[in-house]
Amino acid sequence: MSEPFSVRVTVRGYETDVQGHLNQAVYLSYAEHARWSLMQAAGIGQADLREHQVGPVVLETTIRYRRELLAGDEVDVSCAFTWGDGKTFRIAQTMRKADGTVAADLTAVCGLMDLKARKLLPDPQGRLKELAADPALLGIPGG
Repeated sequence: MSEPFSVRVTVRGYETDVQGHLNQAVYLSYAEHARWSLMQAAGIGQADLREHQVGPVVLETTIRYRRELLAGDEVDVSCAFTWGDGKTFRIAQTMRKADGTVAADLTAVCGLMDLKARKLLPDPQGRLKELAADPALLGIPGG
């Protein structure tokens, strides 16, 4: 099995709290950055989504903080899609320090919204497969 897609981020001082730890809200920003980077790598940009009147939505997020992140730390944020049946899918993400220590695990339940109808599409996997130049990056079988 290949390694999941990941991007490296350096923790900036202004992202930390009074204890010197990465602010809890910034973990969500890092996760979002990795998800958009993956979509871009798969060949789907925001303009492409708008053109097709669809957009990804996050319905639920769970974060498990495991080790602190401090200003100057480099962290690799992975991103792997898990598909099932129905309107939703999961994205599993791990934030790992450069030394391999896991700083956080994040799981998001997502969907793909029809921007005109304002409802989730019944087959998000199928729609993303149509839009992607490299659907395999999104974990789509036969991509």
